[in-house]
Amino acid sequence: MDIKQIQELVKLINKTNIGEITIEEDGVKITVKQKKDPRPIIAGGGSFQASAPVLATTPSIPIPPPAAKQVDEPKADNLITIKSPMIGTFYRSAGPGKPIFVNVGDEVTNGKVVCIIEAMKLFNEIESEIKGKIVKVLVDDASPVEYDQPLFLVDPS
Repeated sequence: MDIKQIQELVKLINKTNIGEITIEEDGVKITVKQKKDPRPIIAGGGSFQASAPVLATTPSIPIPPPAAKQVDEPKADNLITIKSPMIGTFYRSAGPGKPIFVNVGDEVTNGKVVCIIEAMKLFNEIESEIKGKIVKVLVDDASPVEYDQPLFLVDPS
């Protein structure tokens, strides 16, 4: 495999969302990986090893529109947060057209399903571990969530 073919592999990786490609030819193994700072690493087996510089592009990050201010903002003194127990996608209902599990003002009890988090094609029901009233929903429907990210604010009184 010559340098021109390696450069074509680097271009292929940059143009697609492929994270890694490995090619073995005539006893030479070449792996091209795309890192988070989209500069690939090219490593070869045996005595062959190469690296190619690539222009990095900065992805544009959409800025959400400013949220409308609520008239009666709840006091955060006594509020309890229901947090995400995993990384995944947050859903407020069991599916399109299905009723939402909880809305602002709804009472929740220990064990009541408040949302679903999809992780690796598995839909996990998230249950409340406290009793109280939902004061605020902190995540938009179908949004990605991180481990321990706040999902709901609950007033236990």
